[in-house]
Amino acid sequence: MRIHHALRWVPLWAAPTVLAAKPWNSTNEATGEGDDWTSPIVAPPIHSATGPWATSLTRAANIISKMTNPQKAALALPHSTSLLAMIPGMGATGCSGISGSGSLETSGYHGMCLTDGPAGVRGTEGVSGFPAGLHIGATWNKLLAHDIATAMGLEFKRKGVHVALGPVAGPLGRVVKGGRNWEGFSVDPYLSGKMVGEYVAGMQRSVIACVKHFVGNEQETHRNPSGLVSAVSSDVDDRTMHEVYLWPFQDAVRAGVGSVMCSYNKINNTYGCENSKVLNGLLKTELGFRGFVVSDWGAQHSGLNSAVNGLDMVMPDAGGWRADALVTGITNGTGNGTFTQARLDDMATRILATYYQLKLDVPDFPAPGAGMPASLTKPHTFVDARDPKYRKTIFQAAVEGHVLVKNVNNALPLKSPKLLSLFGYDAYAPLENNPSDGVIGKWAIGMESVGGDLTSLASILTGAPQPSSANNGTLISGGGSGSITGPYYSTPHHAFEQQAWEDGTYLHWDFKSIAPAVNAASEACIVFINEFAGEGSDRTTLADKDSDTLVKNVAGRCRNTMVVVHNAGVRLVDAWIENVNVTAVIYAHLPGQDSGRALVEVMYGKQAPSGRLPYTVAKKEEDYGELLNPSVARVLSNSPQSIFKEGSSIDYRHFIEKKIVPRYPFGYGLTYTTFNYTSLEISTNVKTISRLSTTALNSTATEPLPPGGDPSLFDVLVEVTCSVTNSGKVAAAAVPQLYVGIPNAAKWQLRGFDKMVIEPGRTQSFKFPLTRRDLSVWNTVVQQWEVQKGSYSISVGDNVEDLQVQKTLEVEY
Repeated sequence: MRIHHALRWVPLWAAPTVLAAKPWNSTNEATGEGDDWTSPIVAPPIHSATGPWATSLTRAANIISKMTNPQKAALALPHSTSLLAMIPGMGATGCSGISGSGSLETSGYHGMCLTDGPAGVRGTEGVSGFPAGLHIGATWNKLLAHDIATAMGLEFKRKGVHVALGPVAGPLGRVVKGGRNWEGFSVDPYLSGKMVGEYVAGMQRSVIACVKHFVGNEQETHRNPSGLVSAVSSDVDDRTMHEVYLWPFQDAVRAGVGSVMCSYNKINNTYGCENSKVLNGLLKTELGFRGFVVSDWGAQHSGLNSAVNGLDMVMPDAGGWRADALVTGITNGTGNGTFTQARLDDMATRILATYYQLKLDVPDFPAPGAGMPASLTKPHTFVDARDPKYRKTIFQAAVEGHVLVKNVNNALPLKSPKLLSLFGYDAYAPLENNPSDGVIGKWAIGMESVGGDLTSLASILTGAPQPSSANNGTLISGGGSGSITGPYYSTPHHAFEQQAWEDGTYLHWDFKSIAPAVNAASEACIVFINEFAGEGSDRTTLADKDSDTLVKNVAGRCRNTMVVVHNAGVRLVDAWIENVNVTAVIYAHLPGQDSGRALVEVMYGKQAPSGRLPYTVAKKEEDYGELLNPSVARVLSNSPQSIFKEGSSIDYRHFIEKKIVPRYPFGYGLTYTTFNYTSLEISTNVKTISRLSTTALNSTATEPLPPGGDPSLFDVLVEVTCSVTNSGKVAAAAVPQLYVGIPNAAKWQLRGFDKMVIEPGRTQSFKFPLTRRDLSVWNTVVQQWEVQKGSYSISVGDNVEDLQVQKTLEVEY
């Protein structure tokens, strides 16, 4: 069915001139390398900002006016540096065992403690083991994401932590084998942005969220310089940067995020933490970011130059700022024409204003690092940061991130089987969940499943390849700084034993053999495998061969074989997916502490599965093309380049453009019922509107834009409604997904989704607002978002390959 909604747009070329911006230097087509930026961009002063930050900025400015330059500079330094002791009025924060910034003794500002991570407070006790970002992305549930982040933020606060280093908006997942893709929510910028925004809003009810890693941090290979070889440069053109990689960060800034972490990599041949275009131009000017930029740990590669170009706080030590005597020689530094007094004041203002904006000065905020002992094996006070009222929320998030992708003849749900056989190394708990003296290592549960010979710290420092499977126990988290430390470890084995007790089921299990014996009377055989990934290196494969052999061996002996995959990223299944004896497959992702209980909830039909894939699963690795592997240094080159020449064609956009049929498309997921889509309608109250966004990037700014940038980008231009009917016999959550085909852009782009449980036979109406940004492309000439002339295809369905209703919106100039 096709309709025409003729909207007439008023061309707007002479838009109000509000802020300064320098056009993005595109990648050099001849060499494939990005251009260096030598002319620094100066961000608008935030002290003149109006809006929700005005009071906090005024308060910070009043304090800063009474501070000496060394004191101002010390706010940007870690509490551990001995330089703080040289500055009258400054002191250490007292963040025992974790990172922190300097405190100002006379003002009541006690400094800030910063720690990981995106899935909960890391490296300590008395906290929850939350599902990983990828798992939350697979829920496609915005409200649940907000509630999880609210619970997480409260735990950070109760531990005396001011800045939670999360959520993750980069890596987005461009490189399919990326080692840290599991920390983020989705490879799609729209889905990622929605989840990031909810995380920021929820977490900042208690502490400062620090969205990371800004920007283009899409691989672990060459992420840091080594010898004469520099870190990799992500060479991204202007349009791709705006439409893909900047998108979720914009949602974070619009949600009011207080801190942004700059990344290890270079962007167009300039390091991320000293990149004026990225930090001052895109982030602080175009997006109107009010908070402070902190370096990733050790990502600062210059002294005063990094401060000039937008870095506000350095971690974990003084780094290049020590070498440039930022503290002791600040008076000379501000007078030399590069590092100005205004820039120093801006750094200090951003740090203090964020502290006050998020109300971290309230009397009930614990002492810095109060619940974070430096060593868990030495005497200390146990601080339980968990709130019992969020137990159900954490469990529900674990449940909803499971994605059922195969279910032949309703093999699931299980119905009180008499005999059940369990196989695979991923079913049981690691034999050790106990702190070592240095809590960064074996205490991280994500690494426990790999084994004691591989600690997160060692992997990060060496970049050594990590195993493709974690075969010492079930996987509930990836590895590295995003690992979790949970209160307990609900494994599939434990959960199935409990269910067997309730049902009177007889259980067999073998978690050791790769070719186990199988009781021929088994009603079902469940094989538990995983696919590991972690910080410090990228993956070597998308399918562990030994795990595939295990599945095939069991399927060869059992006619009702079900496979559960705990996966820290894309996991291919074509080695066995078409085996007629493989009747059900679940991508269980990284569920956190409630892993086993959540799995039983789904497999026994206590809740119908409602997860959907936040990525595309190919039939073979080659189907991902050049997006499969990270870029490596060329022969005789000391400057590795990662050229984003595919533009926006990543994941499902790549498959659609190349006409490649995936094994499971983006957004795919089965449940125990079926849904029908009808009554798609498009409406708008807009008759005439500007063709371009209302803020031009071509003049000197006197006041920064609101957080999130040009407000007109978020004006709703069109509303789409659609009806969804549960045509089956089981209550289940529908996850309608809206895709838009924008002229002169990718065929389909996700631009809306929702989630709601619908009872059998009932119909639910869904509404999707489409904003100017949703319907625009980035015009690199005029540096604005531009609505396109022509036919917009608007469609809703179960996934990107199953769009059931469609109409057309005609835009005329």
